[in-house]
Amino acid sequence: MGLDLAQASLFAVALFAAMVNGALGYGFSSLTVPIALLFLPQKVLSPALVLVELAINSWVVLHNRGSLAAVRRRALPILVGLVPGILIGSYLLNSANPGLLKFWTYVVLLPLILLQAAGVRRPIHAEHAAGLPLGVGVGVLYSTTTISGPPLALMFNNQGLHKEEFRAALGTVRVVETTLTALVYFYLGLFSSKSMHLVVPVAPAVLLGLPLGSYLIRYMQSETFRRICMSFDAWIVGFGLSRTIIELKLLSTSAAYGIWGTVIVFDLYLLYQYFVLGRFRPRMASRTAADAVDVPARRVAGL
Repeated sequence: MGLDLAQASLFAVALFAAMVNGALGYGFSSLTVPIALLFLPQKVLSPALVLVELAINSWVVLHNRGSLAAVRRRALPILVGLVPGILIGSYLLNSANPGLLKFWTYVVLLPLILLQAAGVRRPIHAEHAAGLPLGVGVGVLYSTTTISGPPLALMFNNQGLHKEEFRAALGTVRVVETTLTALVYFYLGLFSSKSMHLVVPVAPAVLLGLPLGSYLIRYMQSETFRRICMSFDAWIVGFGLSRTIIELKLLSTSAAYGIWGTVIVFDLYLLYQYFVLGRFRPRMASRTAADAVDVPARRVAGL
């Protein structure tokens, strides 16, 4: 694909991904990268997205700065783990086989996205102990793919953070990881002219998509919107994985596309559970009702 066509395609993908990020507080790279990898090398794409993500994450932190003090201690173990993870991941991006790197990107992303599409909620009691290894893993994943939203969102959603705290915690970790990754990329000489050309279509898409997503989410339940976006992402990642398996000649064409078909069937089952059977929604509704009753009770008690 020529550079002009690649830039036009990247603009469309980035616009949609920025709308999702504006609505949910994350999702830009996890939507952009799986699609963009179909027509761009990861070594060219990642440096461009790191610069854009630094601006996006700074915007998220700025808009949720009132909750930063509440999440600072929870984010600290993850921040410590980011440092070795980013060093390892940047080395892999600079030296690993591009095809294998793309393959493992899809392999790691797919279960994380499906877990979000399934609405998994499993609180972690030893949160600080889990933060350090999570930070290492996130650092490796982000510096090789510029994706960290799925594992971080799983972590902070599981811990029951409120919307503003969730975005503040996510933004804090991602500002640090984008800054450190950009510095390491610069040291390794990964900011090529091709990467810088990709910033041109992505930047205006982000400027337009972020506020548009923040506006549109007012008219849709965030959980429903998230499920739809993650389902779309799962289909794309499944297709990318199948294509990469074919390119690497790991399986036959029919077997590779069979993996994609399995992902689609499983995701349709998850959508059926959510939209038709209403799974998870009654529990959420009852919790909201309980919270609504609890607020007046606290006021009466003088709390």
